[in-house]
Amino acid sequence: MSGDRRRVLVIEDDHNLARAVTNLLEDDGFAVVQRHDGETGFAEGLEGDYDVILLDLMLPKRNGFSVCADLRAAGVHTPLLMLTAKDGELDEVEGLEVGADDFLHKPFENSILMAHLHALLRRHDRGRPQPLTAGPISLDPLRRSVVAYGRDVTLTPREFALLEYLMGRANESIPKSDILRMVWGSSFDGDPNIVEVYIGYLRRKIDQAPFESVIRTVRGIGYSVRGD
Repeated sequence: MSGDRRRVLVIEDDHNLARAVTNLLEDDGFAVVQRHDGETGFAEGLEGDYDVILLDLMLPKRNGFSVCADLRAAGVHTPLLMLTAKDGELDEVEGLEVGADDFLHKPFENSILMAHLHALLRRHDRGRPQPLTAGPISLDPLRRSVVAYGRDVTLTPREFALLEYLMGRANESIPKSDILRMVWGSSFDGDPNIVEVYIGYLRRKIDQAPFESVIRTVRGIGYSVRGD
């Protein structure tokens, strides 16, 4: 974090517009990071810690609908304002259905953009995601913190997203394919064994001998977190 400055991720392929929006936000006290295509935007939104995401609809490599849907599936609750040059009601409906919090058509006035942005922050501050608990493990999505057996645990953003997803579905047997899609995104085309690798990372960080691991392997299916 940059002190007490709120952080904004701008995902926009028009470099001139991205720079203009960045200047506007920085003048208002925000810290801004830019990405210019859907792939790098999704990766940054997944790994970074942001207060707001401004997401263009029409992007190279992945469109805004795909980016937004996969961020939400991965447990990223960051308020998201979708931008589009298209003036269609169906686009707005689809954007909201995949998890966008608000929708703004281009071109827009600077004052209108800032009004939408600050309204998103106010709504998010009133309704932030609630902490999760599973046995001796507690996770706070807002503070991005994890406590296991009374000790603070440091997780990478991906490890955090994986644990948050599993704890959010405590006592369910979750297929590995669902975990891969929700945490890594539907466009992930790497080795699916990455799930086992990250489960191993989590167990080494949150488990404590001689107690049984909170994350159980469900043979032939995937994994489950004990919620009691």
